[in-house]
Amino acid sequence: MVYFVRTAGPKDVDQVHKLLIETFHSTYDGIYGAETVEKLLQSWNSPAAITERIGRKGGEYVVADSGRDIGGMGFAAPYAKMDKTVMLHQLYVKPSAQGDGVGRDIFAELETCFPDAEIMRVEVALQNERAISFYSRLGFVEVDRMEEFGGPNSGLPAVVMEKRLPQ
Repeated sequence: MVYFVRTAGPKDVDQVHKLLIETFHSTYDGIYGAETVEKLLQSWNSPAAITERIGRKGGEYVVADSGRDIGGMGFAAPYAKMDKTVMLHQLYVKPSAQGDGVGRDIFAELETCFPDAEIMRVEVALQNERAISFYSRLGFVEVDRMEEFGGPNSGLPAVVMEKRLPQ
């Protein structure tokens, strides 16, 4: 199936929410267990949270749209803790579209949305080897590790990766 990357809008919230439920369970149930994944979905990926991110000033929220369904999504925004740095908060592709270049296309769009940024940063669950490999192929390198991915007391360790953006 062919997907085109475009800016997300309010009408996409329900499809993105369904995509995130499917993708989170597929990706993280084996790492954290289904109960923890449900809690993460409720706090990080509720329809209200998706709506807030789509409307966030300065951020860019995109979807890969086939005209029939949403095959992936990505969200990035300036990183307040570091000047000229953008945080890639989310990039998820539904399981049936993984490996087809959808994630690469979403990233390619997000990479160009912040012309003043010099670095893009992403935090990846330490056990998510497939995602770490994906970001490495895009040119990201590990710069740090953290014990509390996604918030205080999460108990979810992560790898912090960065990529220099083209100027």
